[in-house]
Amino acid sequence: MTEKQQIRLNKFLAESGVCSRREADKLIAEGRVAINGKAAGLGASVHDGVSVTVNGKPVQRKNQKVVLAYYKPVGVTCTEKDRHAEKTITDVLQYPVRVTYAGRLDKDSEGLMLMTNDGDLIHAMMQGANRHEKEYIVKVNKEVTDAHLWTMMEGVYLEELEQRTRPCRIERMGKYTCRVVLTQGLNRQIRRMFHKFGYHVVSIRRIRVLNIQLGELRAGAYRAVEGEELMELYRQAGLMRADQGLRDSVNGAEKQKPARADQRSRIRMNGAGEAELMRMLKRKRTEQNVRDVYGTGQTETEAEGHE
Repeated sequence: MTEKQQIRLNKFLAESGVCSRREADKLIAEGRVAINGKAAGLGASVHDGVSVTVNGKPVQRKNQKVVLAYYKPVGVTCTEKDRHAEKTITDVLQYPVRVTYAGRLDKDSEGLMLMTNDGDLIHAMMQGANRHEKEYIVKVNKEVTDAHLWTMMEGVYLEELEQRTRPCRIERMGKYTCRVVLTQGLNRQIRRMFHKFGYHVVSIRRIRVLNIQLGELRAGAYRAVEGEELMELYRQAGLMRADQGLRDSVNGAEKQKPARADQRSRIRMNGAGEAELMRMLKRKRTEQNVRDVYGTGQTETEAEGHE
């Protein structure tokens, strides 16, 4: 980071492992953060050569990024501080560097979570408009009909959220088990989708986020995401170009944003794929004569908790 490469103070504190960006803003507002001995204001920026202190203690920036693939067990709450939670993510995941989650799983669900100290990756993963794929194995209490599967794949209107789900992919794996691939994260989305048609979700296990697979990880275990797997994650998250190296994108002081043309191309591809899926679903739906009785309108959002 040079004098020309300034970053926001709250991001600096988050990347230094002090706290989250939101918590950093609170510290700044309370006057507990100083730049070169003077109380910092909200929205302040810093660069190399300045001294930053929190409660009088100097803060050193950590440039090394860490990304972990973690298997969250059932019963663990995705929060860092909650006096009502029996077990929080910080209680069960002990790691030398402070990491936090890039996308949540609810307490009753299990499976893959990405844990990182990279604020840019967290921000990118939490944006619903990015349509990042997340894959789940879902078990319900009774056999799901083909008509209900195809209707859920088209998108259903969830009255309690006043939103319509995006088209998704669902594959039957057994009498009571399905594979579900979502590109959005409405609150308890999978449970709400199946409940709409009278099913009770027995279990949800997330097995993939973008290119990262749960694999053979056991509940409570984690592994570091490194090398080509890490580079591909950053590419799919939109944080590096296809020709950009790992050193520049992950371990460097500042990441480069993808070109606008790349963004438009990615949007066009997503749109084309979704349109083709919709045409296929409509043909299938006509064959099965399934009625559609849903509201209209959809809000692009990431509500932290797909399942």
